[in-house]
Amino acid sequence: MAIKQSNPVTPGRRQHQVADFSLLTKEQPFKSLLVPLKRKGGRNNRGRVTVRHQGGGHKRHYRLIEFGQKHLGQHGRVEALEYDPNRTAFIARIVWQDGSRSYILAPQGLEQGHQVQYGETAPLNSGNRAMLQNISVGTKVYNVELKPGGGGKLARSAGSWVEVMAHEGDYTNLKMPSGEIRRVLSRGFASIGQLSNPEWTLLSLGKAGRSRWMGIRPTVRGSAMNPRDHPYGGGEGRAVRGTRRPKTKWGKITGGKKTRKKKKWSNVFIMQRRPKKK
Repeated sequence: MAIKQSNPVTPGRRQHQVADFSLLTKEQPFKSLLVPLKRKGGRNNRGRVTVRHQGGGHKRHYRLIEFGQKHLGQHGRVEALEYDPNRTAFIARIVWQDGSRSYILAPQGLEQGHQVQYGETAPLNSGNRAMLQNISVGTKVYNVELKPGGGGKLARSAGSWVEVMAHEGDYTNLKMPSGEIRRVLSRGFASIGQLSNPEWTLLSLGKAGRSRWMGIRPTVRGSAMNPRDHPYGGGEGRAVRGTRRPKTKWGKITGGKKTRKKKKWSNVFIMQRRPKKK
């Protein structure tokens, strides 16, 4: 997937970059696989803002994605490749043997008319879904199950993949996109390949208005606030931070502070933590 650079006819178009959607089919989404998506603006059930910088944006419908293996033992044909406003990767509409349709996450290289197969020993072709214990070492996979039958949880964003490192007993060692090496049960399923739209990180919105279309509200710098509103606030002109450790607006330390619980139950499955940034 390539990136389209807009002509600088306006200030907003000068930095504007968007993914090339020429490979996607020009069809409307399948209506029975859409559900209404209500916006909450980052508010909880009491109406309080618990996640800042969210609100507004264009209306959306949620696409019902098959993260598990409901159609196990069947093969299907890619009917359409579509854009999903709720995720960074593209999605594919599959027509299965029994005539039903479903959306799946589209891997890199999948095209309209290709065949996909779901099975414990499915061929290791891009888009197929197989059991981890039957996937050879060194294979790239995505949408990996943490618990058998629980549906894919790992590697679901644009361009991401997980590498199968080794099979040891009932577990499979996986190398995460972060560099962390983790054990998961080999009876879980995973899809073969790398997810589509890998150039997503290179896109440039071009203007603030495009962020508002996506439901992202402005983020104000702490140094631009008053002293009562943020630990960095106040001072004359461009004042220094005035505190050694970086903090949130509530005074909680952020930089370098470990947030993972020391006795978290899943620590035993992590064989090697992700490498530190240099």
